[in-house]
Amino acid sequence: MTGQQKQLWIMVVLQAAISASSLVVEIVAGRMIAPYVGMSLYTWTAIIAVVLAGFSVGHWWGGRIAARERDSALRITAWTMVAAALTTAGASLMLRGFAGPLIEAFSHPLAAITALSMVAFFLPSLFAGIPAPVLTVVAMRGHPKSEQVLGVMFATGAIGAILGTLLAGFFFVPRLGSMTTLMVIAAIYGLAAAVCFALARLNARDIGLGLAACLVIGGVGFQALSQPPVCDEESEYFCIRTVTLSEDEGARVHLMVLDHLAHGISGEAEPQLMLTEHGAMLDALPRMRMGRSDFSSLHIGGGSYTVPRAWAARGMDEITVVEIDPAVTQAAADDFWLDPNQMTVLHQDARIALRNSTMQYDVIIGDAFNDIAVPPHLITQEFFYLVQSRLTEGGVFAMNLIDNVDRLDALAAMIVTLKSVFPDVEVWTAARAPTQGERRIFVLLCSDSQSPVSQIDTRAPDPISFQPLDAGFLAQILAQKQPKILTDDYAPISALIGFEPILN
Repeated sequence: MTGQQKQLWIMVVLQAAISASSLVVEIVAGRMIAPYVGMSLYTWTAIIAVVLAGFSVGHWWGGRIAARERDSALRITAWTMVAAALTTAGASLMLRGFAGPLIEAFSHPLAAITALSMVAFFLPSLFAGIPAPVLTVVAMRGHPKSEQVLGVMFATGAIGAILGTLLAGFFFVPRLGSMTTLMVIAAIYGLAAAVCFALARLNARDIGLGLAACLVIGGVGFQALSQPPVCDEESEYFCIRTVTLSEDEGARVHLMVLDHLAHGISGEAEPQLMLTEHGAMLDALPRMRMGRSDFSSLHIGGGSYTVPRAWAARGMDEITVVEIDPAVTQAAADDFWLDPNQMTVLHQDARIALRNSTMQYDVIIGDAFNDIAVPPHLITQEFFYLVQSRLTEGGVFAMNLIDNVDRLDALAAMIVTLKSVFPDVEVWTAARAPTQGERRIFVLLCSDSQSPVSQIDTRAPDPISFQPLDAGFLAQILAQKQPKILTDDYAPISALIGFEPILN
C-alpha cells in the first residue's frame, strides 16, 4: 500500500468514526432532554434543527481551515476534536445547570425546548462538523483521482451516520445508557484528535497542551458521571422515575413519572382507591356500563397499572394489559405493588397486539400517552375500527384525553373521529366549572348505546362527581371547530392540543 493510499484509508476511518459519533450524540440528545421537556414531535424537531445548525456552521468553519497548509489544518482539526470531546462530556452538566432557568425564562414551551437543545448540543455538533471538509481536502490533495476520493468521503460520512444511528438506538442507549454513551463518544473524539495530531507531526507544545486537555476532559467526564442519576431506570423507551408521595408504613403512595410526565399514582393500602381523576373515571365508568364484575378487559398502556391492579383486587381475572416497555412493568412490580401474575401482560405496541389477535373484550381502555398526547397511531379512524372489531356485543371503549379548555381542538377532533366509528360517544369529565387555561381531563366513552346514568360519584381520593358533557354543547363545539377526522395520513394530535406541555 502506498503512502497516499494509507493516508486515504486513515481519512476514511476518521470520517466514518466522527460521523457515526455525531449521530449517536444526536440520538442521545433526545433521550437526555426527555426528562426535562418530554419526547414529542416538537422535541425531535428542535434537536434535529439544532444539530443540523451545528453541523452547518462546523462545515463552513472546516472549509476555511481546509484551505490552510496540510499540517496546520490537521493540527487545528485535532484541537476541534478536543473541543468536541470536552463539550460532549459536559453536555449533561449543561442540561442540569440550564434546564430550570431556561424553562422559567421562556413562556413558550417550543422556545424552551429549542433553547435547551442549543445550550447542550449545539457546540458538540459544531465541533463534530469541522473535520469533514478538512479530512476530505487532505484525502484529495495530490490524488490522481480526486473526484472519486470526494465521492468516497461523502459516502463514508453518510455510511457513518447510518451506523451511528443504528448503534445509538440498538446498542448504546439501551445497553450503556445516555451518560456512559456520551463518555464513550468523548473518548472516540479524543482518539480522533490524537490521530490528527500524529498526522500533523506533533511538537512539544501540542503534547503538553494535549495532556492538559485530556485531564480537563477526564475531570468533566468524572463530574458528569458522579452526578445523581436523573432516572431510576433508563429503558429503551423512557426515563422512569418513582416519586414517593407518602412514606407512612403500610400506607405508602408512589407517583410514576415517565420522561417528564406523571403517568399514575398508586397507594399501597387501598388498591381500589383511585388517586387521580383520570384513574377514577377509567375505573368507575366501564364498571358502571357493565353493571357486573365478571367482564373481560384490555388496557392499552400500563404505566403504574393502577386500574388493572384495582380490578384484580376486586376479583376480576380476565385482565389483559398491553404495555410497550417491559421496564415500566418491572417498575410497577417493584414500586407500585403490582402482581403481574394476576393478569396477562403483553409487551407490544397496542396496535400490533390488537391486529395480531382476534380475541374480543367487554371493555377496552385507552390510556397510553407519549409526552403530552396519545401516540398518533392510537387515535386514528383506522385504529378505532380495529378497537371496535375487538369488542364483544355491547362492549365499551373508554379513552383518556387531556385538552386545554380554551381550545378544545383535540377534543373536537377526537369526537368526530370516534363518532365515525361508534354509534354513541359520550364525553365525561369532573362536574365542576372549568378555569381559564385549565388542562382538563376527559374520558370518551364509546359504545352502541348511551349510559344509563348521567352522573357517577366516586373518590379520587376525595369524593368527586363526574358527568357527561351536554350533547348540545358538544354539537356547538363541532360546529365551531369544524374538525377533520383523524386518519393514519392525518393525525396532528400534538398541534391540536397546542404547545401546552408542563415543563419541569
